[in-house]
Amino acid sequence: MEILLFGATGMVGAGALRECLADPEVSRVVTIGRSRCGRQHPKLRELLREDLLDYSAIEHDLRGFDACLFCIGVSSVGLSETAYRRVTYDMALAAANVLVRLNPTMTFIYVSAAGADTQGSGRITWARVKGQTENALLALPFKAAYMLRPAVIQPLHGIRSKTRSYRILYTAAALALPALRAMFPNYVTSTEQLGRVMLILVRRGYEKAVLEASDINRLSAAIARS
Repeated sequence: MEILLFGATGMVGAGALRECLADPEVSRVVTIGRSRCGRQHPKLRELLREDLLDYSAIEHDLRGFDACLFCIGVSSVGLSETAYRRVTYDMALAAANVLVRLNPTMTFIYVSAAGADTQGSGRITWARVKGQTENALLALPFKAAYMLRPAVIQPLHGIRSKTRSYRILYTAAALALPALRAMFPNYVTSTEQLGRVMLILVRRGYEKAVLEASDINRLSAAIARS
């Protein structure tokens, strides 16, 4: 498999990259982002882009991929709706509209969030914009598209969030996460689980296009048993 990965420097993207590089069935990984991910590997190539809304200059580098893992995401705290929408909706659709034209047989996987507003019309900004993004991506004629909605994400293998408030939260909650996972197994998903589930979706697909945290964990457990 040849994988295109957006957001490899973030917590979820770093987890996805780790699983891609470790998977023997993945032959090539190309990351796209504004900064380097800090990894070196024979399968890895990085494309640095300051403008994540315009890919016209690198379209020749975006052909021939089996899947796109879109892991770019930011907190809505402190952002206007316009600014949050630019990063969440505009960036995802800018990439997807180019990729569906260049790779119509591609599987597109978008990391959304638990609580995304499926109707795309609610009062909570982040949930509404996430829901609108999901709907727009699912309307594109990819071979397949999946929206992942994790709830609490546990970073593993030294991976850390780029968002300072999240780092503080995860540090404070580190000791409580195992207990939280035991009490609420459907709501805690690790970066490793997310990465592995993305790859299994590319390989096998799934009966649902929108996967809640419980679906992600169920599929991850099935992978572990196989």
